Amino acid sequence: MPVAEYIIPGMLIRDHLLPVPLDWQKPEGQSIELFLREVVDPTKRHDDLPLLVFLQGGPGGKSPRPTKGSPSWLAEALKTHRVILPDQRGTGRSTRIEAATMAQFSDAEAAADYLGHFRADSIVDDFEHARKTLFAGKRWESLGQSYGGFLTLTYLSRYPEALAACYVAGGLASLKPDADEVYRRTYPRAAAKSRLYYKRYPDDVARVAAIADFIDGNEVRLPDGDRLTVKRLQTIGIDLGMAPGHENVHWLIDEAFSAPGRLSDHFLASVMSLTSYDGGPLFAALQESIYGHGAGATDWAAERVRAEHPEFDPSARPLLFTGEMMYPWMFEEIRSLRPFRAGVEALAARRSYSALYDLQRLAANQVPVSAVVYFDDLYVDAGLSLETAAAVGNLQHWVTNEYEHDGIRQSGDVFKRLVEMVKEAGGPLKA
Repeated sequence: MPVAEYIIPGMLIRDHLLPVPLDWQKPEGQSIELFLREVVDPTKRHDDLPLLVFLQGGPGGKSPRPTKGSPSWLAEALKTHRVILPDQRGTGRSTRIEAATMAQFSDAEAAADYLGHFRADSIVDDFEHARKTLFAGKRWESLGQSYGGFLTLTYLSRYPEALAACYVAGGLASLKPDADEVYRRTYPRAAAKSRLYYKRYPDDVARVAAIADFIDGNEVRLPDGDRLTVKRLQTIGIDLGMAPGHENVHWLIDEAFSAPGRLSDHFLASVMSLTSYDGGPLFAALQESIYGHGAGATDWAAERVRAEHPEFDPSARPLLFTGEMMYPWMFEEIRSLRPFRAGVEALAARRSYSALYDLQRLAANQVPVSAVVYFDDLYVDAGLSLETAAAVGNLQHWVTNEYEHDGIRQSGDVFKRLVEMVKEAGGPLKA
């Protein structure tokens, strides 16, 4: 039975809470809660509709909180499906991990062990348990956004019998994960996005330089007490890979100074909000561990590869913005991330990770998969995505530069096309 049922405009909502093991290898041990939100068109509440589970981006991403007509893909999906919106473990209402959680660990390895239970394999095990427990074991379709595409590949590797069809938006991960290779491909794209931004707003070259010079020469404090550094300012470039990210950054820069020699309260509050990770610290804590697969440590790959790109030095001008790279200094300088520092350091040093992808099973895959690959994607390399597309059986892909990384949020047409691609290939598998 759901724990709550209510209506918001255009949607009947059922909330579900389900206990799951923290460690699926030790199901008798500590348990955590998994929260799922079931959404259906109220006029179709009694219909036997196909199930669509949403695999949220991240890592460490909670499911979207729906409103009428938003997100656009949900409005489209509700025409034909009953949609399941899980909060991935450690996020939202699923035993949320935050600073206070990690502050309880006095031992770095224990903290790393805990964080290690929040990777893709555990997330997929949670969802599979929910499918069997709450939805009578009915095959479901999946929609994976960004990191949700990584989860899709893990799901297909572990439980292909659970899936009727898979739709992937901007998230075909490399099947041979290598964090160093990912960032060697990412930094040039981040530089290109920065240059495109300055081409669009040429006056911002001088404006951003003035902000950086002021920060470098003064002790600037954010409203939460953290010191604002130039390298932290550079991280607002994470927004440049989504729409309307260029405009968001421009309008922030436009109001940076309220008077000569004084950064505005609005600017400082906005930078704090954009870079604090208060809303999702797991995104920062697990960012590099998503590339852990078998033997080999990630070892702060983004920091090491950055040294190969002096154009990203905080003293360089024009100042280039970074993307979703995570750096060790962030866990020292950002208030919400400090309690994660010891655990993340230990996780970065780990020499062995559980395997996330079964290459043989993926090559022989029979579940119909459609995927959109964004040609100019800041976060997920199109070249690596196309290599994966060629290695997974029964997968069709569509390459476009019409959208940024969050294309499914920009337009319901993206999800609609992914569904049509599967239909044209014979449709979802039957139960």
